Amino acid sequence: MDPIDREIVRLLQEDATLSVREIGELVGLTSTPCWRRIRNLEESGVLAKRVALVDPAKVNLAVTALVFIRTSEHSKDWLDRFIAGIDRFPEIVEALRTSGEIDYLLKVVVPDIAAYDSFYQRLIEEVDLSDVRSTFVMEPIKYTTALPLHYT
Repeated sequence: MDPIDREIVRLLQEDATLSVREIGELVGLTSTPCWRRIRNLEESGVLAKRVALVDPAKVNLAVTALVFIRTSEHSKDWLDRFIAGIDRFPEIVEALRTSGEIDYLLKVVVPDIAAYDSFYQRLIEEVDLSDVRSTFVMEPIKYTTALPLHYT
């Protein structure tokens, strides 16, 4: 990516509703070359998708839980079942395989603690887990979906 591509990506990370004309003006291009660059960024996978960010509290999802999972099973078959199992839970908005003491980290959003308990009961029915621990987010300090681009 050259500096113009980086600026286009930065702008779209901040506001994906900007028109091609607006982005072009901000980066010093006319609409057609700007559109080509955006299209190339999409085709190359740099721009994976454009989405709207929703305020969880405004859609009755006031509780965020971080679920730490350790497992004694590390086979490909178990991992395939685990992935298929967690895919059935829309409450899981992020799932990460990690190194160290914890094998997997899930980010879960629900309306309240009772809904979390219901989610948890369904999760352990669906997926064979050996150790599950949950931490509830009291206050988000920093949240962004914008990636740092100075490494490109």
